[in-house]
Amino acid sequence: MSARGTIIVVLAALVALLVVGGFVLAWRPAIAPISQSEQPRADEQRVRDGAELAAIGHCNTCHQASPGKPYAGGRPIPTPFGIIFSSNITPDIETGIGAWSEAAFRRAMHEGVDREGRQLYPAFPYDHFTNATDADVHTLYLFLMSQQPVHNLTPATKLDFPYNVRPIVAGWKLLFFRQSVLEPDAGKTSEWNRGHYLVEGLGLCGSCHTPRNQFGAEEKTRAYAGGAVEGWNAPPLNADSLAVHDWTVDQMAQYLSTGWTRWHGAAAGPMAEVTQNLAQAQSTDVRAMATYIVSFLFQPTKASDSGPVVNKKQVPDASAEVVAIFTGACAGCHNDANGVGPSKAISLGLSSAARRDPSKNDARRAGRLHAAVRNHAHG
Repeated sequence: MSARGTIIVVLAALVALLVVGGFVLAWRPAIAPISQSEQPRADEQRVRDGAELAAIGHCNTCHQASPGKPYAGGRPIPTPFGIIFSSNITPDIETGIGAWSEAAFRRAMHEGVDREGRQLYPAFPYDHFTNATDADVHTLYLFLMSQQPVHNLTPATKLDFPYNVRPIVAGWKLLFFRQSVLEPDAGKTSEWNRGHYLVEGLGLCGSCHTPRNQFGAEEKTRAYAGGAVEGWNAPPLNADSLAVHDWTVDQMAQYLSTGWTRWHGAAAGPMAEVTQNLAQAQSTDVRAMATYIVSFLFQPTKASDSGPVVNKKQVPDASAEVVAIFTGACAGCHNDANGVGPSKAISLGLSSAARRDPSKNDARRAGRLHAAVRNHAHG
């Protein structure tokens, strides 16, 4: 055999070995199904506890199409690799998780593998859910199994090749996924530790507020530096925050549970859905989350809560035309530096979105309006 032929054979053998090794790595055994009569029952208190965990984890936000029935799945989730449709997590035997034992549910939450042994795409955020305790997974499982079964066969994922080959998810996990248990920090308060557990676990805040790499994994070295979700920008929650005022724990707790706070404005887009969910959680848990988030929102150069800061920097491209647009269309609600507009509209001088580089919002025509806002929000 020629040298070239030998090289080809060796390369082919290596490729075959990698393929076989990849499938071996990706293979997981199926877990035996349970029957409808074997589905667990939960008391009212456990169901209420599970409902709060489901709200903190935003389960129904992803697992309900519009229109659609709660937890029945079918919501399209856009990703850079194609569209993934959320699954049915009602206890329907045929189309939901009715045949899933608790062991199968726990494996999905902690390892990202379904009952049949298939690798789950990380659009299901098991990289955060892996931090949930077995006790909370148990409670959440009982809650979901107590819901009304809905027979709803959700659409198949529409991913580009090779992302539609599920076994490659095992390779993604090898690079970016680690099963973990969050250990409490003895140097922090119990409230901070509770918030740490909820934010980094079921609350999955980093899944939106942390940038992702080209493979769709969170860039852990840039945690909470800002991200993007469903066409919306999730602002930084670290020292790069664009907020004019430092967040206080009270403000953050109010914002998370109501979607509104005086000095920071109203939640919109996916964040509005988050606050609607957290409105159903216990106030102590929401405050714990606020305590943890504010602990890394350190902004030493920002103003105090004594009042808004006027940005007097002149922007050269604030044309008379744009100023007129702002004055006529925006200022009536957003120009009050000492109060709140009639629709709870804060001064745009306090708006993080208005202070952000328009290019990061993918708004090509927003630059001149942003300039007018900076120049005239307090005018």
